[in-house]
Amino acid sequence: MAVAALEQEILSMRKRRQLYSLMGILLVAAVLVSGYSKSNEMNSGGFLQGLSKFFDYPGEIVVEAWQAGPAFFGLIIQYVPAMLETLNIAGVATLLGGAMAVILAMASTRNVDSWGPLIPVVRRMMDIMRAFPELIIALFLIFVLGSSPVPAMIAVAFHTAGALGKLFSEVNENIDRKPIEGLSACGASWLQRIRFAVMPQVAPNYLSYFLLRLEINVRASAILGFVGAGGIGQELRRTIGWGKGAGDETAAIFVLLFLTIMLIDQVSSFLRGKLVGASRAH
Repeated sequence: MAVAALEQEILSMRKRRQLYSLMGILLVAAVLVSGYSKSNEMNSGGFLQGLSKFFDYPGEIVVEAWQAGPAFFGLIIQYVPAMLETLNIAGVATLLGGAMAVILAMASTRNVDSWGPLIPVVRRMMDIMRAFPELIIALFLIFVLGSSPVPAMIAVAFHTAGALGKLFSEVNENIDRKPIEGLSACGASWLQRIRFAVMPQVAPNYLSYFLLRLEINVRASAILGFVGAGGIGQELRRTIGWGKGAGDETAAIFVLLFLTIMLIDQVSSFLRGKLVGASRAH
């Protein structure tokens, strides 16, 4: 009887859970439908009416790029300096953010004998640094420092330090402690233990995450240029703002962005594969 009563109670709990889940789904669906209806009423044109014109602007860009003929390739070359500026922003930001991330990771990991009271403080700092998107930080810095690549670089580096610091600290937690204990028994200082026992183990994974973050930062730097932080994004904002007549320039920027990011992705994936393979071999 006790077993039967227990089975009945489990079935009852399961049914209640399914009922609550269904009610939650219906509530979310009702909120989405009502929100869509309200926003559709506030728009100057309805969503369905605008959907039919969705491909009009991309079509104009393709047509103008085709009409440009061989001059289109000259436009691509014209925007290479702006693309290089975006790559410089991403590269410097990744270097600065990566250096900060190493310090934060070492200070926030118990497995490398960091000072105990400092660990939760540094971890909360990294949480805060990851919580704010690069775009929000860049908009604030542009207001303070003016439109230039510097706000974009600081914003990307700030977010990169928090994101990479979290990844690096997880790598630190999985290292072998025997080299650390051996050096500690010999009287080595904390910095010596980090240099000779920790870094040789974590360096391949650090570099792998660093290259992955560089890919992300190139995209982020291009987006930040759209809000006035310089680089290829600023040129894209200008050409789109001009509307009809600048479609060939817009297409040239899109093609240049695509080719650059694809090249970086391929090179980074190749290098990360080599690094991970080398770390597994050891």
